[in-house]
Amino acid sequence: MLVDSHCHLDFPDFAGELDDVVARARKAGVGVIQTICTRMTGFDEVKALADRFENMYCSVGVHPHNVEGEGVAPAADIVARTNDPKVIGVGETGLDFHYDRSPRAAQRASFREHIAAARETGLPLIVHTRDADDDTMAILEDEMGKGAFPGLIHCFSASRELAGRSLAIGFSISISGIATFKSAWDLRDTISDLPLDRLLVETDAPYLAPVPERGKRNEPGFVSHTAALVARLKGVSEDEIAAATTNNFFNLFTKADRPSH
Repeated sequence: MLVDSHCHLDFPDFAGELDDVVARARKAGVGVIQTICTRMTGFDEVKALADRFENMYCSVGVHPHNVEGEGVAPAADIVARTNDPKVIGVGETGLDFHYDRSPRAAQRASFREHIAAARETGLPLIVHTRDADDDTMAILEDEMGKGAFPGLIHCFSASRELAGRSLAIGFSISISGIATFKSAWDLRDTISDLPLDRLLVETDAPYLAPVPERGKRNEPGFVSHTAALVARLKGVSEDEIAAATTNNFFNLFTKADRPSH
């Protein structure tokens, strides 16, 4: 079994096709899907999707792109939405200085509120970071000093240094289809050296479709291609990488129930 630990099935790219998309994922061996919240105002829709499908879960949070429009959600508001059994993570949150769609000060404030919610609930923090590695790690390391919290760097495409610092604070790292791209030599070199017991796989669908599906809308079933690449990089079988990344998902997202079939 594989797990797509991060996708966005509430996005309009999937409108009217969700039953087929989920069916294709199941056929591809994807037993569990986590669909990720990017706006507090969209949480109810995301949560309704998780309720609609068996073995689908969701998170609660505000993407750094959306902080300006949504405002900085207080930790208490995030925590209040984690009581549902289908809500297993906090985020996605973090810093994106590539597009700067929200003021950096607001992104930082939002990030810290999400961290406080993760610390209080014990749910994993789902971190987005782009062109902000030093600032992201400075906040994570500072906040970790105030009290530990679990988390992961999602859609990892950053430096070996970021990977090392993330692992040092106990975080996991999630690999997306970016790793399959022809130009991603440095990323593949880094992944080959990462500990297998800290790796997850994801699609970030509808974005970043992996080779050989490049150019298509991404969907959860395509996570099998990313998992196959990680298996080659780690020198293990595809069955072993499926087992490892699935175990790692359930060890991190402890609220999720492992399917019995």
